[in-house]
Amino acid sequence: MVSALAFFFLLTSYYIIRPVRDQLGGAVGSTQLPLFYLATFVAMLLLTPVFGIWVVRFPRRRLLGWSYSFFIICLLGFIPAFLAQDRIGARALGVVFFIWVSVFNLFVVSLFWSFMADVFDSRRAREVFSLIALGGMAGAIFGPSITSVLVGLIGVAPLLLVSAAMLGMSLVLLLRISVQRAEGGSAEQPVGGSLWAGIRELWSRPFLRWMAILMLLGDGVGTLAYALVADYTKVHLTSAAERTAFYAHIDLAVNLLGALLQLTLSPWLLMRRGAIWALVLPQLVNLGLLIMVMVGGHAQLSVLGYSVPLLALMMVGTRGFMYGMTKPASDALYTRVPRETRYKGKNFVETAVWRFGDVVITSSISGLVKLGIGVGSIALIGVGASSLAAWIARKAATSPDLAPETKAGKGQQRTGNESLA
Repeated sequence: MVSALAFFFLLTSYYIIRPVRDQLGGAVGSTQLPLFYLATFVAMLLLTPVFGIWVVRFPRRRLLGWSYSFFIICLLGFIPAFLAQDRIGARALGVVFFIWVSVFNLFVVSLFWSFMADVFDSRRAREVFSLIALGGMAGAIFGPSITSVLVGLIGVAPLLLVSAAMLGMSLVLLLRISVQRAEGGSAEQPVGGSLWAGIRELWSRPFLRWMAILMLLGDGVGTLAYALVADYTKVHLTSAAERTAFYAHIDLAVNLLGALLQLTLSPWLLMRRGAIWALVLPQLVNLGLLIMVMVGGHAQLSVLGYSVPLLALMMVGTRGFMYGMTKPASDALYTRVPRETRYKGKNFVETAVWRFGDVVITSSISGLVKLGIGVGSIALIGVGASSLAAWIARKAATSPDLAPETKAGKGQQRTGNESLA
């Protein structure tokens, strides 16, 4: 369970600083989303060659150590800035911290799963990746819970120190796994190759192309839901407290749905039906949710006695299935590609490509709203995107350049892997 515990500490660290980011984001409003995502996308492009240099030059253990240590130092460096927040201004600090937290989330989490794909073979990955993701989901629930308790006791700035400590504990556990899995030293050699390999492989490797398109379409639906919900809250929720509580309830529902999927349907699909169905099913769920929004628009539904906006239900469903099913399935597929692709190609898709999609989607929605296009028509566009995403997901899971599935290994080898789940 070491891998699951490491992911628990990692997402606890992230979900401690996420509310810190959100309380600053309220100072600039949702209309700045395209600008925020554009700045984040530019930051991703600038950092991609830096990450490529690290992958080329450093072995796995040092790559983890340098990367995570960099973000820990950054967290500590932000503490004086938050102590001087009144002098700096919430708007200026909010823009910088929003971009940094987005980079932190994408790079740190992407590197974690690249490492997991390097540690486990494809068969074992299908067995344990849902459980590892479940550990992260527990951190996603624990993080905001401990934040709500500590912020009243120690204030905002010291929360960054708590987040840094959690990330440090994750790093210690990952280094322990790296030492345990160093078989003959081969895995601890630098990945090597070109620092631009991630960008080059996007065009040369069919699997990576399909995953990039799936990222644009699948995450595009999630970004669409996020933007529509932001517009809803701006109109219907007048106070900051109401909006904060509303988003907190959405986060909790997303994480609970993700945890339920990781405990039940996701591992069953991965082991019995393979990654193909675990990739396709979330796109079909998105399709159904978008059709409901297309018909119902801003309608309210009664869920467990509470009145819930249909848009919020769409956001919970899309994000819950992404974290609880799509992510474990896609990461299991990355065990069947070369190491260079696991680190460089996967990282480029899950950072630069992801944020490029955010820029395009938020800018497009902003333009459509200005033209007077309603929620139903925007959801209809999403229906087309989800239909295409289901077909792309199938192509990605059956890409011809994927290595064959590994069979069950010897009993001793399997036992060695089990301690890392």
